[in-house]
Formats: sequence, C-alpha cells, structure tokens
Amino acid sequence: MQSFLRTKGQHPRRAAALGAATAGVLLLAACAGGGSPTPSGSAGGSTGPTEGGEVDTSFVVGTILPQTGNLAYLGPPEFAGVDLAAADLEAAGFEFDVDVQHRDSGDTTTDIATASAGELVSAGADVVIGAASSGVSFTFVDQLIDAQVVQISPANTSPDFSDYEDDGFYWRTAPSDVLQGRVLGNLMTSDGAANVAFITINDPYGTGLEENARLAVEAAGGTVTGSVLYNPGDTNFTSQVAEIMAGQPDAIGILAFAETAQIVPELVTQGFPASGMYFVDGNLSNSYNFPEGTLDGAKGTLPGNPADDTFRDRLLEQDPDLQDFSYGPESYDAVILAALAAATGGSADPITIRDNLQAVSTEGTACTDVAECLQLIADGEDVDYDGPSGPIEFDENGDPTEAYIGIYQYGADNQYTFLSSEFGSLNE
Repeated sequence: MQSFLRTKGQHPRRAAALGAATAGVLLLAACAGGGSPTPSGSAGGSTGPTEGGEVDTSFVVGTILPQTGNLAYLGPPEFAGVDLAAADLEAAGFEFDVDVQHRDSGDTTTDIATASAGELVSAGADVVIGAASSGVSFTFVDQLIDAQVVQISPANTSPDFSDYEDDGFYWRTAPSDVLQGRVLGNLMTSDGAANVAFITINDPYGTGLEENARLAVEAAGGTVTGSVLYNPGDTNFTSQVAEIMAGQPDAIGILAFAETAQIVPELVTQGFPASGMYFVDGNLSNSYNFPEGTLDGAKGTLPGNPADDTFRDRLLEQDPDLQDFSYGPESYDAVILAALAAATGGSADPITIRDNLQAVSTEGTACTDVAECLQLIADGEDVDYDGPSGPIEFDENGDPTEAYIGIYQYGADNQYTFLSSEFGSLNE
C-alpha cells in the first residue's frame, strides 16, 4: 500500500492533489476495501478512472455510531439519517450498489469503536459515517487513514480535527466547536450573565468547546469564575459543583454527555436555578427522567438547522420510535455527499470519493434533491450540494466553513423546543 508523502507544513488535501497531478501515481490500496482505487485527482476533483483503471461498482457505507455508551441517545436519529440516504439513492437510480453496514461506537470507556473500525475495513467499506463523539473518533481515525477509507463524522466538533494529519480521509458535516463555543458564550452573556462557570467532560470535545466558549464570554466582557473537569463515567459531582458554586456564577455551561443526569440534580441540590443552566449538543436531550420543572428555563445549543417537519417525517419512516432528531440531517448529508463524490469521479472507491468531496460541496450548480444532483452529474455538470443540515461548503481541512447553530429552551415538561438559530462562518 502506497501512502502520500507529506511536505512539512503542507495540508494533506493539497499534498494529495499535488502528488497525483505531478506524478500520476496510482495509489495501491487493496487493504482499503471497496475495490481498486482510481488515480487521485486534482484540486477540483477527479473525473473518473483513467485508461486501465478499475471502477468500483459497490458503494459500501459503514457506520460507527452509538448504540451503547454515554451518547446512545444520539444513535437512533443518526442511523435513521444514514438509512434514509441509502433509500433515496436507490430510489434515484444511483449507479452503484449501496451496501450499508451498521456498527456500534460505544464510548471512550470501551474499545468497541476500534473493533468496529477493524470489522468495516475487513468488510471493504468505502466510507465510514461516525463517530458521534470526537473522543471516540480519535480512537480509530488512524485505522481508517492507514486503510485509506474515507471517514465522515456527522457530529464531531472538536477543533483538533481541523489540522489532523489525515491524508484527506477525514471529513465532517458538523462545524468545529469554534463556532458553537462562540454562540454559547455569546448566548450566556447576552442573557445577562456577568459571571460564568463551566463543568466539562475531560475529552477533546469538552475541552475544545470550553476553550472557545470561554473566549467568547471574555470577549463580551464577562468573567469565567470557575471551570472544572470530570472524567467519562464519573457518577458523583458533589465536589465539582461545590467548587464552581463558590465563584457565585450567574450561568453554568454543562459541557457533558450522559453524566448530565447526575450533574443536574447536584446543581439543584446546591441551589442553582435551571434558568442559569446551559446545555450543548452532547447533552441536549428530551429523555431525562427528572421531576417536572427541573429544567424549566434552561437553554442549549446544537449545531445544524433543526430538521423540518417533512424531513422529520421521513426519518420517522425509517425509525417510528425516534424521540430526538439531533444529527439526523448531518448523517443523511454525509452519505449523500460521499455518493455524489463517487458519481462525479465515476467510481465508488475511497480514493475517488476523497478526491471529489470538496468539489461536490462548493461552486457548481446548486442542488438539494438527490435525483436532481445525480442527473446534473450525469449531464456533465459540477454540483454544489446543500442538504437538510444546511449549506455545506467543505474547506481544505474537510470542515464545513459555515453553519447554523440552533438555540433551544426547556419547558416545565423537561422537553426542549427551538427558539432561534445563529448563522456563522468559521472564516470570520
């Protein structure tokens, strides 16, 4: 298996394009699955196999998403988004055979995700959708890079992925927490909080989000009076809550996962009001078993446009038991973008998908419907896909350059509803 040679300081996507354009190297990636890859393309995307190149006709989509662990509530809408995308591709007459293989990600307290990644590489996956947790993705991303399999996360938001040495194989349809942190910090201060504290999960997601929220709070003239970390799986938060309460905060950002079910009762016990609690995408859930009114007035942020009623109904057709729709649109868009990249390049292998992902998300003829996009490609057009998660404009890091961050508020029934959304650019 030949891999790209990287010049120091050169981004992997630029290195990939340069290597192919100047040397015409065929990347031998039999271990990647999905058939023999075609030559890497130029910065504008490859245009299909050259003479002698083999066409991969099977589009194998693996998922590493949470069926268990501290983000298990996010799994159902993500799996539904993937399954809906596969159904739409088949209905639109997608030229490649679609094969979806679901796997569990667990969380960072297990090695489930690494085992799942190994199984999908062996199964010949061309693209892997997942994980939901940034910390979990860091446990297997190198497996997929080494195997030359494309990874697209619908929910990773850690800023650490932006400059990760990935040879162009890692992408995400959720924006970096540079953006969510900015919106969260501004939300707390605009609500009147002068003194802010954070309780944060000690992993790349939590610490990256805390850093960017802190910067926004301080830029708006607020003061961060306390910030404490906890480890995944912790169950007792008496000392952490007491520490941040000592600073008398007006608002507390709970940057957590399932452990929120223990953090919130401790905050209530120590006298902190729900109206000062702020949630994020890792814990914004309607499934908490709290007494009525526990979360009344609490707010939260969630990257992406909220799924509209039509798209929610379509997700419910895939899973009638869905109670939450978070990251369903991003999961759907991840699959569709990979498929459009394959169609543009003329082969469903990982190299072709990688080399065309940025091209199908920018410039070109705008399209939102799968069948419409595929027809434009068949007609020789470049496409610019925008999906149910909003505008998707990949930069050279594989990051969306602009996105919506939704703002939500809990009622007395401990269920959250949409308030508004903030549109932002990561280039600002």
